[in-house]
Amino acid sequence: MTPEIKQRIEQICRGEVPDGYKKGKLGVVPEEWEETSFSTLFTSTSDYTDDLEKYPLYSLTIEDGITPKTERYERSHLVKKEDSYKIVRPNDYAYNPMNLRFGAVARHKGDMPVAVSGYYDIFTTVHESDLPFMDSFLTCGPMITYYNRVSTGSLVEKQRVHFSQFLEFMLPLPSINERTKIATILTTQDKVIELKEKRLAEKQRQKKYLMQQLLTGKKRLPGFSEEWKIKPLKKLTEKQKKKNHGFQYRLVLSNSAQHGIVSQDQEFDKEIANEERIDGYYVVIPGAFVYNPRISVTAPCGPINVNETGETGIMSPLYTVFTISSPQISQDFLKYYFQSSCWYKYVKGVANYGARHDRISISDGDFFDMPIPLPTKEEQNYIAKVLSAADREIELLQQDIEQEKQKKKALMQLLLTGIVRVKS
Repeated sequence: MTPEIKQRIEQICRGEVPDGYKKGKLGVVPEEWEETSFSTLFTSTSDYTDDLEKYPLYSLTIEDGITPKTERYERSHLVKKEDSYKIVRPNDYAYNPMNLRFGAVARHKGDMPVAVSGYYDIFTTVHESDLPFMDSFLTCGPMITYYNRVSTGSLVEKQRVHFSQFLEFMLPLPSINERTKIATILTTQDKVIELKEKRLAEKQRQKKYLMQQLLTGKKRLPGFSEEWKIKPLKKLTEKQKKKNHGFQYRLVLSNSAQHGIVSQDQEFDKEIANEERIDGYYVVIPGAFVYNPRISVTAPCGPINVNETGETGIMSPLYTVFTISSPQISQDFLKYYFQSSCWYKYVKGVANYGARHDRISISDGDFFDMPIPLPTKEEQNYIAKVLSAADREIELLQQDIEQEKQKKKALMQLLLTGIVRVKS
């Protein structure tokens, strides 16, 4: 960073306006950036459909943009009003009026048109060259601040920015030529992130294959040839039924396929457990296994994870909590076994999906009759060591990707506010 840019940032932080800059609705920006009406930049493209075969149902999330609805959203449970969905074509943007102030706007980067909730607004750019720039600009920090400032509604949690209001925005923007150059820089950084995310996906696929081979004995590690045994889970573990009587523990835990076992407020950004009922929750000690029967795309039989938070917490009695009771099984070996898909076939064979489409119903008897392959303890430990090394590679790559994302955020902060100008 040059001394000039550093000085400029320090001035802005002190509330000063540097030479050649002005203070506007989005903060301090270059003087030459002109107020531009969003009605000249965007146009509505809303078309309706009820054909979810032709237009698969997608959703808009802040984290992943326009993404397929997960299995838990079974179509038969959705609104069936004719023409209740909107079509999103490639390069269209979807916008959620209620959550725009949190960044709920994204471009559909897929190749085929899809359907989304009729509640969303759909639009595209007037200038095709603006697409990469708007991907970053519409969700940058100053815009999020602005959305929150202009949102309307009597209740804070229901405040929204209507699309008609969005089109009336008059905000300072660089010229279309400068917008294109800014987008080129940010797109280059996006490609760096994308490349590393592809490497991460490949590492994760390799680990999945490795688990499938090592945890079933299809591939043996050098030096091991002893025949494996098969034992039911009930011979290796013990169900934990201790309740939280007297409200001894107040850390409510959640078990999700994506994040494993974490505190409930971390998973949902708020505590959702009823304070009056937590005395009936199960106590979950560090190292305990927890089965969550809720199914998802990434956990078609529900996730089984280990409490690695280092704290004793509590969980809903809807979960099955168990701990290792036999010296024949390694904690890490069993943990990796449940991370794999090796046990899915058994559960699908004995489970009853019942009336609830998002949850597996399996009796304790059937669950604890689950057959577990059992190599020698030494081989179990070596298998766990190999898979732990694969985990470490994945973790390092995830950290690297996060650093690249932070780098992009810094670039956005500098370029989209004009603190750093692109060369002509």
